[in-house]
Amino acid sequence: MTIKPLTQELASELCLWRYTPPYDVYNWPAWEDMQKDGFEFGDPVLRDRQYSAVLDSDGSLIGFAQFFPLGASVVRLGLGLRPDLCGRKLGPLFVSVITEEALRRSPGCEVDLEVYTWNTRAIRTYEKAGFRIEDTYRRPTSHGLKEVHCMVYDRAQAFKW
Repeated sequence: MTIKPLTQELASELCLWRYTPPYDVYNWPAWEDMQKDGFEFGDPVLRDRQYSAVLDSDGSLIGFAQFFPLGASVVRLGLGLRPDLCGRKLGPLFVSVITEEALRRSPGCEVDLEVYTWNTRAIRTYEKAGFRIEDTYRRPTSHGLKEVHCMVYDRAQAFKW
């Protein structure tokens, strides 16, 4: 797996991905709407600063990562694996590659992420990659007020590949 810039072409491909319920909350709006509204990676400046593509050895898009700075000492990850690859045990390696890239880009920073508390599949994956639940709270999302865990990366807990 390699991390490359998220080009406009790859970003538009992300908008075609469709997850099945209950994971469909992770579906992106249509690419045209993302661009029109300047939403997330539909904004070219935000896309260049925060988003990356994750490619397999053939150069195919298998996921994305967002490296969101929270002040000077924390990088919050956002990430997604292509729907047809979910459940195939690629998750821990996928998350580890993204986490290592965050640490490379922001040495000395804490790396965290948020995950819906109901998403036990993702929570197990993050735990295998070295994240632990630090806090649980409710926060506004595009789907209303939802309960999330904040998980923090702990290198000592990471599965050794």
